[in-house]
Amino acid sequence: MKYYNVGLIGAGFMAKAHSIAYAGMPMFFWPAPGIPVKKVIADLTEESAKDAALRLGFERSTSKWQEIIEDSSIDIVDICTPNDSHMEIAVAAANAGKHVFCEKPIARNAEEAKVMMDAVKKAGVKHMLAFNYRRTPAVALAKKYIMEGSIGKILNFRGTYLQDWSADPNSPLSWRFQKKIAGSGALGDIGTHVIDLARYLVGEFDEVFASLKTYIKERPVQMGAVDKLGTVKGGADVPKGPVDVDDEASFMIRFKNGAFGSIEATRNGWGRNNFITFEIHGEKGSIFFNYERRDELQVYFADDPDDRRGFRTVYTGPAHPYGEGLWPIPALGIGYTETKIVECYDFIKSIAENTENSPDFVDGYNIALICDAIIESSKSDTWKKTGCI
Repeated sequence: MKYYNVGLIGAGFMAKAHSIAYAGMPMFFWPAPGIPVKKVIADLTEESAKDAALRLGFERSTSKWQEIIEDSSIDIVDICTPNDSHMEIAVAAANAGKHVFCEKPIARNAEEAKVMMDAVKKAGVKHMLAFNYRRTPAVALAKKYIMEGSIGKILNFRGTYLQDWSADPNSPLSWRFQKKIAGSGALGDIGTHVIDLARYLVGEFDEVFASLKTYIKERPVQMGAVDKLGTVKGGADVPKGPVDVDDEASFMIRFKNGAFGSIEATRNGWGRNNFITFEIHGEKGSIFFNYERRDELQVYFADDPDDRRGFRTVYTGPAHPYGEGLWPIPALGIGYTETKIVECYDFIKSIAENTENSPDFVDGYNIALICDAIIESSKSDTWKKTGCI
């Protein structure tokens, strides 16, 4: 069995999720396709990097991410940094012949995403984006039903991603509210997850019609480098800075296969924590999913007898996608970390077996094209072609 040395760049909450996945994957999927080894982690300072190595189980640390690129023993570079550094790190890693795993969104815009896509293609390395929600067994089951034709030709997709961690105007001005770092706001941060689900389940986007809105124009300046996702509040008398990204993105979709859809994403929806939903209507039935009840998939089949029609709830377990490696009893409880473990499994397997994986940087580039079209549509108040390849 081959071991793959991992160099992780960034030490925030996504680094924690990835680190748990590397440790847990062989426990769930055994025999594992390969064993990831948490070799080195990079963060902004020597002190924070050493703390991250101890906390997350890495053998050593560095404050210079370039040292990971230069280390010939590293097989995989894992990027868990703010969006403005993704391109530089990914291109350097690809040029050094290392496989690249990158948090979403791929970059701030399609121009940067294309540079990343071209680099990994040229280098011939494996590349994956961390859109982990498609790894939820219930979502993979929805894909299976769709591919089997269980709900017939798809007519409509309706998706949401609603959170409330930035609804408080005293939530600090982290990098996620700054265009020069993030590229966009709710659109890139959470909206891209639903875009990925729509592309995965329905198909490619042809054109979009969008409206973006910024509700809170300024926020308290964040003290320190760690993004607490709204759990730390600034006072009324602290310095404030401007917000130049969207708080909400709502848009309609025309898919290339003729289906229609809509997506709404906001981080200002009081009472909603991680409310990712989709409802898909087909000619022969419907599918509904709510991530806050992630063990469940609701399905309706139009060819059921009249006296049995209605949405039924399927509890995912051993009989469903990834069931061979997860828990032995349906509805025992799939968490966020399990989706990251499945994601890790699929990526390591693609490296070990030299197979394709998704979503990769080509998917990331297409999603970036879609986001750019959404932004342009909101500015022009017109339908915009996505230009997806």
